[in-house]
Amino acid sequence: MDLHLEGKKILITGGSKGIGKAIAKVFVDEGAEVGIAARDITFLERAKEELGGGVSIFQADLTDAGERERLLGSFIKEKRAIDVLINNAGGSNGGKVTETSMDLFYKALELNYFSAVHLSKLAVEHMKRSQKGAIIHITSIYGRESGGKATYNNAKSALISFTKALADEVAADGIRVNSVAPGSILHDTGNWKKRIEENPEKMKEFVKNEIPAGRFGTPEEIANVVAFLASEKASWVVGASINVDGGQSRMNF
Repeated sequence: MDLHLEGKKILITGGSKGIGKAIAKVFVDEGAEVGIAARDITFLERAKEELGGGVSIFQADLTDAGERERLLGSFIKEKRAIDVLINNAGGSNGGKVTETSMDLFYKALELNYFSAVHLSKLAVEHMKRSQKGAIIHITSIYGRESGGKATYNNAKSALISFTKALADEVAADGIRVNSVAPGSILHDTGNWKKRIEENPEKMKEFVKNEIPAGRFGTPEEIANVVAFLASEKASWVVGASINVDGGQSRMNF
């Protein structure tokens, strides 16, 4: 399907590996002008080489508000516009609530939530001028139901709520805001890969008991949904949180 994304200016945070890199590849294949941002210059340069297509790289610590402003400014300076923002950067920390320091809660919110809020606000300023744009947050099924680590879940839940709030606010300006909630996704740099290596039998039981589709998801399966949401094919999808999880979520909606 031609999603008519050729020439679109796309910024993807956490775009140097895993889900973020898969998202970048889909947009490159669609002929978009893609920029990826991450902390580690080594991973960024490796991703640029693998993706090709003139991908631009931006080194930035997204937990720092000043660097977020610099990132968006650098992207706009190079591309002269921003059509799509993908807030994919994230990560989990801590453990049980009673055993997790407040510092880790703050860090989880800064990375998973405040970075997305801030970059969205910055991007909206530019998108309003052209009266079009799309913002997509990568959240988690555990932002919609219990499971996983509290620090991560809390931040992703807040981001899902923010998605709807911002979507309703800017829809009249031609800007669509949505989120994608992945289930358990397997890739080389992710936690599931490490867990399989540590205890393959336990992970086989996890898949059997928790994922109706009978396997882990792939980054590409997330990326395809993101690309659809970024396109005009999804013109009437506003403020949605879409599970992409092989049936893993236990929610009815």
